[in-house]
Amino acid sequence: MFNINLIITIVLIALILFIILTGYVKAPPDVAYIISGIRKTPKVLIGRAGIKIPFLERKDFLIVKQISIDVKTNGYIPTYDFIGVDIDAVCKVRVITDDNVVIGEGDGQREVRGIDLAAKNFLNMGEEQIAEALVDSLQGNMREIIGTVPLRELCNDRKKFGDEVQAKAQRDMNALGIEIISCNIQRITDENDLIPALGQDNMSQIQKDASIAKANADRDVAIAEAKAAREANEAKVQSDTDIAERQNQLAIKKASLKQQEDTAKAAADAAYAIQEQEQRKAINTASVNAEIAKTEREAELKEKAVAVRKQELSAEIERQADADKYRRQQDAEAELIQEKKKAEAVRYALEQEAAGIKAKGEAEAAAIKAKGEAEAAAMEKKAEAYQKYNNAAIVQMLVGVLPDVAKSVAEPIKAIDNLNIYDGGSGNGATSVSGISPVVMKQVFDTMSEATGVDLREILKASTLEAKTDRHITIDNIPEIKVSADKAAEADN
Repeated sequence: MFNINLIITIVLIALILFIILTGYVKAPPDVAYIISGIRKTPKVLIGRAGIKIPFLERKDFLIVKQISIDVKTNGYIPTYDFIGVDIDAVCKVRVITDDNVVIGEGDGQREVRGIDLAAKNFLNMGEEQIAEALVDSLQGNMREIIGTVPLRELCNDRKKFGDEVQAKAQRDMNALGIEIISCNIQRITDENDLIPALGQDNMSQIQKDASIAKANADRDVAIAEAKAAREANEAKVQSDTDIAERQNQLAIKKASLKQQEDTAKAAADAAYAIQEQEQRKAINTASVNAEIAKTEREAELKEKAVAVRKQELSAEIERQADADKYRRQQDAEAELIQEKKKAEAVRYALEQEAAGIKAKGEAEAAAIKAKGEAEAAAMEKKAEAYQKYNNAAIVQMLVGVLPDVAKSVAEPIKAIDNLNIYDGGSGNGATSVSGISPVVMKQVFDTMSEATGVDLREILKASTLEAKTDRHITIDNIPEIKVSADKAAEADN
C-alpha cells in the first residue's frame, strides 16, 4: 500500500512538473495570448504569465499594440458643393482590451468584451493583415463624410473633418473590437485645381484686407501719437507742478523736522547726561553690592568648606577609630580563641596524664590489695607472730617499708617532664596534683589496715604529744624494737 501511494505521488508530481514546464506561457505587453479549450470564456494574458494545459488547451495570439493605417479615397470624391477631391489620411487603431463595447441596435443591443470580438476577427493575424482588413471600412466612412462637407470648410478645418470620420467609423469598428485612436488628414487635392484658386482669391482678399488694415493702422498710429504727445505734455506740466509743490512741502517738512531734531537732540543730550549719571551711580552701587555679595559668598563658601572638611575629618577619625576598634576586637577575639584552644589542649593533656597516673596508682593499689588478699591466710599466721611483738615492733616494721611505698607512689610523678597547671582561677590546680601521692598513700594505709587489722595511723599518732596528754596512749621503746628476719621466719612457720 505504501509503495502504491508513493508511486501515485511521484506520478502526480511528475505530471504537475510536466504541465508547468510544457504549459508555462508568458505574454509580452503588446501581444495578447488567448488560451481556450476548457473554459467557456477564453483566458487572456497580456504582459503576464499563465499555464496552458497540454493537449486540452491551445494558445493563440492577438496583436494589441497601436497600428497605423493609410486611408486613401483612391480617386476624386465629390464634396457637398460637387467638387471632386482626393484625400490621404492616417488612422491609429488598436484592439479594445479593457472595456466592453455595445453592438447591435434597438432591443438587440448587448455588451461584449472588445477583445473577444477582436479575437474572432483578427486572431493570429499580423499588423499588415489587420490593416488590410480595416482599411476598406475606414475608406467607406471617409467617402461618406466627404459628401457632406463643402470644399472650403474641408480645407479650412481638417481636424473637424478627421474627427467626423473617426466618430462615424468608430461605430463600425466597435463591432470588430477595434478602437480608433486618431484620424489625421495628410493631403487634400481636387481635380480642377480649385484649391490653389481659392488660395489666390484668399490671397487678394488678404492683401486688400492687409492694405486697409495698414491704412487704418497708420491713422490710428497718428491719432495715438498726437494724443500721446498731448497727454505727455499735460503729464509733464502736472509733473513739474507736483514736483514744485512736493519740493516746497519737503523744505517745510525739513525745517520742521530740523527743529524737532534740535529739540529732541537737546532733550536727548540732557537726558543722556542725566541717564549717564544715573547709570554710573547704578553701576557703582551694583559694583559695591556685587563686591559685598561676592565677599559674603566667599565667606559662606569658606564656612561650608570648613564644615565639609570638619565633617570629612570627623568621618575619617570615626572610620579610623571604628576600624582600629574592630581590628583590636578581632585580634582579642582571635587571641582569646587561641588561648582557649591552648588551655583546653593543656587541660585535656593534664586530665589524660592525671587519669593515667590515677589509673596506674589504682592498678598498683589493686595489685597490692590482691596480693594482700592472696597472702591473707599467711598474714593470719603472721598475725599470731606479730602479736608476740608489741606495738613498737609493728611500727618499726611498717616504718621500714614506708620509704619503699612512698618511692613507688612517686615514680609516676617523677616520670613527668613538664607540667602546666590551669585551675581557672580557683587556686586548686597545684593542690590537686600534689595531693595525688597522699591519696595513694592513704589507700595503701587503708589496704594494710584491712589486711593486717592494725591501724597504722593510730600507732603513729600514739607517739604524738596529743596522744600522750589527751588520749593517754603510750608506746614504749619504739626506736629500740627491731624484728629480725629469723624471727619473722619463725613467725611465718
